[in-house]
Amino acid sequence: MRCTREQMDEVDILVRYNLQTTHQGIKVHSSASKEHVEAVKRLYEKGLVTQRDGGYLTDLGRKAAEHAQALILMLAPHHETVAS
Repeated sequence: MRCTREQMDEVDILVRYNLQTTHQGIKVHSSASKEHVEAVKRLYEKGLVTQRDGGYLTDLGRKAAEHAQALILMLAPHHETVAS
């Protein structure tokens, strides 16, 4: 299964949320890139965020953001040196 560009744009929005608090949302302004504006609208239509321009994560959105952020961390290059 391959990710579409639209899905990657949605993940890009989800990883911007601060998962340390439920009292902080995001707002994607109309001056943002077309891809981000459209991605947040799709997330709203899927029930993952509370507003068409971002807002807060719903319960489902929080789960998705947790998974998205965990995946990004897993895929990040590790800069640890291994002792030989």
